[in-house]
Amino acid sequence: MISRQIRIAQSQPSRLLLLLVLLVSAAQLARPQTFVTLYSFSGPDGVGPQGSLLLDTVGNLYGSTYQGGAHSRGTVYRLAPDGTQTILYSFRGAPDATGPNGGLIRDGQGNLYGTSRNNGGHLSGAVFRIGSDGTEKVLHAFTNSPDGNEPLAGLVRDTDGNLYGTTFYGGDQRRDFGHGVVFQLSPDGAETVLYTFTGGADGSHPDSALIRDAAGNLYGTTQDGGAFGLGTVFVVSPSGRERVLHNFAGGIDGAFPAGGLVRDGHGNLYGTCFRGGDLTCGDPAGCGIVFKLTPAGKKKTLYQFLGGDDGQYPYGLARDGKGNLFGTTAGGVHNSGTVFKLTPMGTKTLLYSFTGGSDGSAPSGVIRGKNGILYGVTLGGAFGFGTVFKVTP
Repeated sequence: MISRQIRIAQSQPSRLLLLLVLLVSAAQLARPQTFVTLYSFSGPDGVGPQGSLLLDTVGNLYGSTYQGGAHSRGTVYRLAPDGTQTILYSFRGAPDATGPNGGLIRDGQGNLYGTSRNNGGHLSGAVFRIGSDGTEKVLHAFTNSPDGNEPLAGLVRDTDGNLYGTTFYGGDQRRDFGHGVVFQLSPDGAETVLYTFTGGADGSHPDSALIRDAAGNLYGTTQDGGAFGLGTVFVVSPSGRERVLHNFAGGIDGAFPAGGLVRDGHGNLYGTCFRGGDLTCGDPAGCGIVFKLTPAGKKKTLYQFLGGDDGQYPYGLARDGKGNLFGTTAGGVHNSGTVFKLTPMGTKTLLYSFTGGSDGSAPSGVIRGKNGILYGVTLGGAFGFGTVFKVTP
């Protein structure tokens, strides 16, 4: 019988080759996602990793922790490909920055830039730079009015070295605590307020990093405000003119955008809303959506989260060259968060469900590296102070 099979295979090499290709392809498609905890924070090395990670060309990851470090005021760290962690700076408190909370960006000289929620001399937060030699400099300490208060998100940088960002509060202090600003910071630390939110139709409380197009326009979201009070997508021109691109209306349209935007080569914007979507998901305000917004302002809801094992309250996206979107949610099988993939056709795949044990919980977005590997941070973990993880699709 075996010899007969061999003769058949020898007489039909093309059929055998096709069979082998199909078997290999099936094995590749069936290969499970690989999850690895790259690092678990223990306290002195940092507590509470914040924001998105930064990946350099040789595979080092950079991030910040809100607390911990030598002075218990937060850290900026580097994680080598072999898992070795190095604290690049431990914050000390005023007049130093305290409590970094957004993602980091890096210039060509290896300097790192970020924001801190507290201190900086005026207790309203700061923009800081960590030099490649490990020295720290506060580039701007916010004073609440008129320059803003509490920068909660990371920064974006142009080719001239100017930094752009947002503050959650501050600006026009006559309006409650202020509804936030969009700012520009020159390389020498001079701040220009490009736009001050009023809390009305223009939106209120931006809390996610901006993205910038080739013409210098800045795109972002406000957590609330707008025509329905449920948040907006906006653009601010280089001259400081603000325009609302979309007002979220709740329900399937979404509510309370969170986690920032990504943009494709055609100018389409993609993001997540913390609430809205399917109102039967177990939360009467909805469990969140993923959306697409065209340059003409036409919005489409790509996915509505169902709560439970499906996850809820999505936060932030990454995008690959094929148009697939990757992000994180709360909830999931173990109620500790998930990592998901969403195809351009709206098909969602669960890549990983956190258990709340040594793998951590409450992931806050992902970035994509080489070969499509996803990196992110969580709270919890083996020591309860947070983790850095990777998922290999």
